[in-house]
Amino acid sequence: RLHATDVTSSSFRLLWPKLLSQETGYYTLEYAPAADLARKRTQQVSGAHTSLVLSDLAPETTYEVALIPESNVHYFPPQTTRVTTLAEEISPVQVLISESGPRSFHVSWAPVLDSVVSYQVLYGPLPGNSVKVLEVDGRHNGTVVEHLAPNTTYLVTVTAIYRSGKEKSLSAKACTQEGERG
Repeated sequence: RLHATDVTSSSFRLLWPKLLSQETGYYTLEYAPAADLARKRTQQVSGAHTSLVLSDLAPETTYEVALIPESNVHYFPPQTTRVTTLAEEISPVQVLISESGPRSFHVSWAPVLDSVVSYQVLYGPLPGNSVKVLEVDGRHNGTVVEHLAPNTTYLVTVTAIYRSGKEKSLSAKACTQEGERG
């Protein structure tokens, strides 16, 4: 049976049983978004192949796929399947540090995406390996990090956790202000 694996937001791999050989014919592959079959694309594939990667696809789109064995020996019915690409996973493209004080700073990020369940904010002093984690709801685009040491550089990493289970991260450095002397 024709089926898909390795599905991403813009590609998937099709696999099918070996029906033909190099000598006995070739396959015609047709695929189109189910919502817009007029945008059908066609590809010819050697009879020796049993898999093919389709790329440059639209995210979160269901594709109708038909594999037509063009055999000069036997008739094979077309094999069809439907494949839905994943939502596009964009990593946070900006991490901004603001309102920096001796013991706290504000971290914000963009863009905020529907496909993100939550953000994890990891922070720790540089150099060093003591890292703390804040969990932030996916609807928010910022948080305040508190209880910090004055006059210290921190590495802040924002990780977006997607509904699909994937994670993407982006880091920035933040410096706390000098504390009051006296």
